[in-house]
Amino acid sequence: MSIKAIIFDLDGVIVTTDNYHYEAWKMLADEKGVYFDRDINERLRGVSRMESLNIVLENSSRVFSEEEKNEMTERKNNYYKDLIRKLTPEDILPGVIELLRDLKDNNIKVAIGSSSKNAPSILKYIGLTKEFDAVVDGNNISHSKPHPEVFLKCAEALDLKPEECVVVEDAEAGVQAALAAKMKVLAVGFACKCCKNTATICREDLSKTNCSELVNL
Repeated sequence: MSIKAIIFDLDGVIVTTDNYHYEAWKMLADEKGVYFDRDINERLRGVSRMESLNIVLENSSRVFSEEEKNEMTERKNNYYKDLIRKLTPEDILPGVIELLRDLKDNNIKVAIGSSSKNAPSILKYIGLTKEFDAVVDGNNISHSKPHPEVFLKCAEALDLKPEECVVVEDAEAGVQAALAAKMKVLAVGFACKCCKNTATICREDLSKTNCSELVNL
């Protein structure tokens, strides 16, 4: 079956906000007196905000109520939203613009499939809101990656079958979600290290691939 669309994760694929996530979680962890470092931050890739909080709180000596956890995730998100206001088109990762143009020139649809509820804001700050045929984010799904829901909804929004889509991901949970959706997957960045044996192909970043390679997977 021919490939008709490429679905991109956002954070770590189109733009990197890793450091902003780290800073926001670190601020929250410091408030609660919980140890948090960049190694722990790596474990938060591709998972939901509440799942991330549970990982952060593994080093806490006390148990928090659901109400307290909800308040903490909201506070972390507010810190993060303030930080990402600094984003500009200059923060778009290498190869992204060129690949999007290549895909458009060849009539291949493009979509964003992200677990982040902040995806619309991030796309606005980096000037790419109008470049995608569909955007499915954390506001539209009930299950975070590695559940395949986000990618299946992207295919549905594009009026395509899952087998007609290729996913681009930088996180292990995202690669697992793509495979669970029966889609081929290009692993970039961090995912190249942990998913080289499971992803369809691996590339350092999007400057190392093109439309021809992706549609012929």
